[in-house]
Amino acid sequence: MRILVLNANTTAFVTERAAAEARRVASSGTEILPVTGDFGAAVMASRVECAIGEHAAVTLAARHAGGTDGVLIAVSYDTGLEALREMLPVPVLGMTEAALLTACTLGARIGLVCFGARVQPLYAERVRRYGLESRIAAWTVLETTAPYSPGDTTALDADLVAAAAGLVVQGAEAVILLGAVMAGASRRIEDRVPVPVLDGIRAGLPLLEGLVRSRYRKPETGSYAPVAGRSLTGVDPAILRLLS
Repeated sequence: MRILVLNANTTAFVTERAAAEARRVASSGTEILPVTGDFGAAVMASRVECAIGEHAAVTLAARHAGGTDGVLIAVSYDTGLEALREMLPVPVLGMTEAALLTACTLGARIGLVCFGARVQPLYAERVRRYGLESRIAAWTVLETTAPYSPGDTTALDADLVAAAAGLVVQGAEAVILLGAVMAGASRRIEDRVPVPVLDGIRAGLPLLEGLVRSRYRKPETGSYAPVAGRSLTGVDPAILRLLS
């Protein structure tokens, strides 16, 4: 099985962290193929950057998804998810979508940890899009760039533990650490938190493997049916090959 781990941001460090966690949880024989955007935001943090990221995600998928069995979106806004599901013949899963759905199987109410008040509404919009707003117990917003600094994570992990503990007090029965840069962080702190702790890569890769193995068919009708015969100009040749 070959899984494309697709980060439409341009920060290779985040892609590498996501790919490392994907390889850790992957089944024997699953090959992880990480790709990083070559235009757009270093780290998306606004609707404008996410809109650009949609284009980057489509471009990356058109270039690299051929010959793969599934795509895991390693951007925590699940940027490009609907477009890639429409465009590609293989299963496509968003990392935050996967974390939310998995958390629903582990507890009744979910607590969410995100980085920056500016981006919390973007995550909230995603939660509503998935119809899971009623499952959210509480949010915690941390104003720090520490996750993007390679090296010792002791101080960051202490902040994550404290954030998770606060969410548990507010009724969370599972906690999600939002952000592709949080790949692997749930393992580091889970022994210090009294409920399940998830991150999107750890949750998403096994779920995507299951979808691939189940061999569900691609919709031939409806909004995710294949697109063809479109007239496009000024886009990457790989997109033209898929859609023209």
